Amino acid sequence: MNKKKAEVSIPDEVVINKIFMIRGKKVMIDSDLAELYAVPTKRLNEQVKRNLKRFPEDFMFQLNQAEKEELIKSHIHLNRLKYSPTLPYVFTEHGAVMLASVLNSERAIEVNVQIVRIFTQMREMLLTNKNILLKLEELERQMSNHDENFKVVFKYLKELLNPPAEPMRKIGFKQKGK
Repeated sequence: MNKKKAEVSIPDEVVINKIFMIRGKKVMIDSDLAELYAVPTKRLNEQVKRNLKRFPEDFMFQLNQAEKEELIKSHIHLNRLKYSPTLPYVFTEHGAVMLASVLNSERAIEVNVQIVRIFTQMREMLLTNKNILLKLEELERQMSNHDENFKVVFKYLKELLNPPAEPMRKIGFKQKGK
């Protein structure tokens, strides 16, 4: 059993580098998933087509030509897609989970567990970053209020340090005859 675990060990960075943002969703492309699951892309797509009911639009969708070209431009490891006449499919986190069930191999299950953990970590990091951004915005609002207060203080300090050019009238009572 330990021997199989060693074979399936894939660094998290490798999986993270295969996750892209397309149409506002984090997805993985079919050829990258096939590579991780150690099956040919053709076989992966055959299994998907045999089980289409398991892959609704929010689990999987096919890229259009413009999206494919943009993906190839921005990710060097996808240059092999440049000459492929077919448009690739991409899978969301839920689609990747469903793939493990249709491929039904030990490696698919183990790789899938790792993919789900990475998607979960990414979601947690996003939530943490949101909280940090909210706190920064709150601090910024507080500081902008402080800025106004400091401006008033500095204005009065400048007035005290730079007395007016004309002499000030003395305040108080004047005795007659003096």
